[in-house]
Amino acid sequence: MKGNDYVKFMTQQVVSYIDLPKEERRKKRLEQKAQRTQVTIGNKWFGVLPVAIKSMFKKAE
Repeated sequence: MKGNDYVKFMTQQVVSYIDLPKEERRKKRLEQKAQRTQVTIGNKWFGVLPVAIKSMFKKAE
């Protein structure tokens, strides 16, 4: 994508976002926030390995 095309695309996205009423923007933002997967602290700071080990111990119990 050329630079001019990218600027055109971004301008269209910003204008479409601004054209939405405030309530719809808030509703859309809350829906996106709800759809995000919950990231555990262990996964966020140490990666997937501690989470995998923890799940193996839970299955063993």
